[in-house]
Amino acid sequence: MMRLDSIADLNGLNAPVHLALGVFDGVHLGHQEVIGRAVAAARKEGGQAGVLTFDPYPLRVLAPEKAPKRLLASLDHKSRILEPLGVDFLLALPFDQKRAKVAAEDFIRELIQAGTRTIAAGEDWRFGHGRTGDRNLLGRLAEELNFRFEAVAPVMTDGERISSTRVRQAIRDGSLEAARKMLGRPYTVAGKVVEGRKLGRELGFPTANLERGEEQYPQDGVWAVRAMVKGQIRDGVANLGVRPTIDDETRTLEVHFFDEVGDLYGELLEVEFVRHLRDERKFANLEELKGQLGKDVVSAQVVLSEGD
Repeated sequence: MMRLDSIADLNGLNAPVHLALGVFDGVHLGHQEVIGRAVAAARKEGGQAGVLTFDPYPLRVLAPEKAPKRLLASLDHKSRILEPLGVDFLLALPFDQKRAKVAAEDFIRELIQAGTRTIAAGEDWRFGHGRTGDRNLLGRLAEELNFRFEAVAPVMTDGERISSTRVRQAIRDGSLEAARKMLGRPYTVAGKVVEGRKLGRELGFPTANLERGEEQYPQDGVWAVRAMVKGQIRDGVANLGVRPTIDDETRTLEVHFFDEVGDLYGELLEVEFVRHLRDERKFANLEELKGQLGKDVVSAQVVLSEGD
């Protein structure tokens, strides 16, 4: 997917622009409704459909004490999630104090001058300096500047509005099915494969060690997982936690794939946690750990075969 980092880049598209505006952490069903309006406008009228978001997460600049400690998707992961939704490009504007001081009206005028013909946003989305931008401002400017404004109502599940906060809480609580329902897809995390201690290889269970970023992880323990590896879905078993048997204090995610996957160093893997198999525990020695790993593989294979 094409990535842009400034409003001026829109001019280089040489086509009408249809934008979905928001933070879109996790790209849940409510976000997808907003994004779908921009995609539909582009398909109907021609041009490019894009998502405009901000990096880093704005609250981390404006009010760090109120910002979530974990996010649902990094920028690279967000790009992967957006691609099958029909989005042509992702515009991630660098967010800092200078950007925060831009007046809401000036921000919208800049977008229109750069060729934007449709703006879609949640009906209660607030933006601009002092969060003075809202649906009323967008409606007024749409008439004045001759662009389409799509105000999108919240999407509900179980009588409550879907939000990134609800999704994060569901994941922390271990309610992955609830998270799936709000996301419209299984919850996944993404990370690059980095070099580890290679202990798994010595034990006969080589693992891909994922670099942990800012994404929200579920509870620690051993999991049956599926992962997107080099464009293919691969089954495996993963350990999420501190590996108490080897007295490691660093929280890591290690994935052992049942089939040969080749060299993965530097690859970005997207991992789905299918089912929690057991909690982490400390074993008396590495031989005992090796025996349990064999049992974990069998358990994960049984779980993953249930969906086949």
